[in-house]
Amino acid sequence: MAHDTKTWRCGKYEIKFDRPRIMGVLNVTPDSFSDGDESNLDVDSAVARGVAMLDAGADIIDVGGESTRPGFTPVSADEEAKRVLPVIRALAQRGAIVSIDTRHVEVAKAAVRVGASIVNDVTGFTDPKMIEFVKSTKCGVVIAHAGEVTEPARAHKAVQLLSLIHI
Repeated sequence: MAHDTKTWRCGKYEIKFDRPRIMGVLNVTPDSFSDGDESNLDVDSAVARGVAMLDAGADIIDVGGESTRPGFTPVSADEEAKRVLPVIRALAQRGAIVSIDTRHVEVAKAAVRVGASIVNDVTGFTDPKMIEFVKSTKCGVVIAHAGEVTEPARAHKAVQLLSLIHI
């Protein structure tokens, strides 16, 4: 039987799906559901955790600066950018394939400028500005939908969809 390999183009990278691919989740938040504490906000520690994930076999590091756990507290785009951009820049400079996990188009744009190759939008690309932005880039796209996301009362439900595409 022929082996048909699919390729996902993400910025300057091509990821072949000739084997399962692993995305390490790097939370740069004090309140993540899985590993939240204040030490997550230290850039050097976050970069070291990302490098450790790569050393352990991760193919992609997904960097997020806003918790999406049930009952999370929203953060501004400026605060999220302060958390994630130095980490993304450092990992990308080390050759990592980096994904930005954000709902803020401003953060996605800045993250791609500093080296992210993938945009992962937990709101399922429901913001037309986010759609227009990713259409104008060569970055990869992860579409995730965590339920209804509204301000100020944002209660996330279980993830309903995860799909990898290139626009």
